[in-house]
Amino acid sequence: MQVCRLEPHQAHPPLAVTAIEARITHDDRNWLGLRWRIETASELVLPTPAGKRREDGLWQTTCFELFLQPDGGSAYCEFNLSPSERWAAYDFSAPRSGMAQRALPRDPVCTMRAGSRFAIFDAAIPRAGLPSGQSAMGLSCVIEETGGRKSYWALAHGGDAPDFHDPACFTAWLAAPSAA
Repeated sequence: MQVCRLEPHQAHPPLAVTAIEARITHDDRNWLGLRWRIETASELVLPTPAGKRREDGLWQTTCFELFLQPDGGSAYCEFNLSPSERWAAYDFSAPRSGMAQRALPRDPVCTMRAGSRFAIFDAAIPRAGLPSGQSAMGLSCVIEETGGRKSYWALAHGGDAPDFHDPACFTAWLAAPSAA
């Protein structure tokens, strides 16, 4: 699968992290698997493991995000995935408006493996909780490092302030699930 290099927002540079790549690891009728690889993770701050459960506000520390906007409209969904194993899923009718909780048939699976040289975050989202057709996709993350330094990484950035909801960030594509 294609590897996507994320870019830090110029207004919020990282402390030590030198690169982040994101990719789809697998996509079948049951699960969508995603991986983020963080280079130079020696200063990375991770939330304490807290068990699988829906929770708001995960973006306030290290958090990984997926945005999907089905073809033909302004509506999109957002998934926040935390190294703590907490998660959130939302629907929006347009950029930053009409927010509602998005139902998922089961909890996503989140796994963090961190070292000083690099860290890997893997997530699996139930495919039944995703849009059924082809979607524009945004892969992003908030990275907190020592001292509270936060950087905001996305496929692309659209403005002077970081905003993962900006359609300019949705530069990749997720194909419709196959019937197999």
